[in-house]
Amino acid sequence: MAGRYFEDFRVGEVLTLGSLTVSEPEIIAFARQFDPQPFHTDPARAKASVFGGLIASGWHTVGLYMRLLVDGMISAMAESQGSPGVDKIEWLKPVRPGDTLTAKVTIVELVPSKSRPDRGTIRTLGEMVNQKGETVMTMRGIGFFGRRPA
Repeated sequence: MAGRYFEDFRVGEVLTLGSLTVSEPEIIAFARQFDPQPFHTDPARAKASVFGGLIASGWHTVGLYMRLLVDGMISAMAESQGSPGVDKIEWLKPVRPGDTLTAKVTIVELVPSKSRPDRGTIRTLGEMVNQKGETVMTMRGIGFFGRRPA
């Protein structure tokens, strides 16, 4: 995928971005700093919660997805030009210690810029799936990418 430009993608294309396993210490460390709710930071209190055990913050899951997206797609692009945001994030299932998450991204829309011919917008559907095949998170993203030089 090295050196891909905007024109090198196709609507419907699915890219597997890689996998990682989430550990209890990682879940707790992230949550203590960024989302210190007891079901993310305290295994005993999490066990008594509606979740029945420790779960990762949804924001942690988004961060893990972003890492896999950069490693599996964006770093291989000829020119990533950032993002104006995301349309929607959904946390569908809890992420628990020991879960192995696999990320994939589907190209949903390709829009060449009318005002800036050196770039285009790629709309994507990102998904994180656990080892059981359950989708734990989806994210509809938007990214600006460089077009192939003339």
